[in-house]
Amino acid sequence: MKIYIKNMACESCKVVVKEALEELDLNPVKIELGEAVIKEEIDLNKKEKLNSIIKKVGLELIESKGAILIEKIKNYCQEYVNADKAEKMNISDYLTSKIDLDYNYLSNAFSEVTSSTIINYTNLLKMEKAKEMILFEEYNFSEIATKLHFSSLSAFSTQFKKVTGFSPTHFKNLKEKRRKAIQELNEDLEEKKQ
Repeated sequence: MKIYIKNMACESCKVVVKEALEELDLNPVKIELGEAVIKEEIDLNKKEKLNSIIKKVGLELIESKGAILIEKIKNYCQEYVNADKAEKMNISDYLTSKIDLDYNYLSNAFSEVTSSTIINYTNLLKMEKAKEMILFEEYNFSEIATKLHFSSLSAFSTQFKKVTGFSPTHFKNLKEKRRKAIQELNEDLEEKKQ
């Protein structure tokens, strides 16, 4: 049985879900961002208990097809941004290759539910990743621009300043500004929607 989970954003989320499933004597077969596959069917009582456990860390079970699609889009956007090897495709092609639905349909569904565009969400993810890379001094700005699928250093710098209010260099010098958790980005989207 497949279970869909909202706000899974990192490897530690997978660990939390695995532990919660095992605590309820459920046997996980595979756990990915946004979903878990278990060997058995899950009854309503265990589903409620699972949801209660994972809600403590900001995760939540989802069941509607629309919500599941939006989580898939968010997770694939994150996968696209975090890919070790830079994909030679734009986000729209990447999403359609992963979800096998028309990008216009995906884009409209995402915008309708989140009040944001997929491009805007992806850019927010990219800027959070860029902040992390700058703070940990892993890469120079040109390498960051390439890893985050920007066409040039100038395009990266412009987008960084637009989102953060700082140039990459100025941000690097601040060091107090911390990276937002993916859950916070999703909460920001929810607030904009209301």
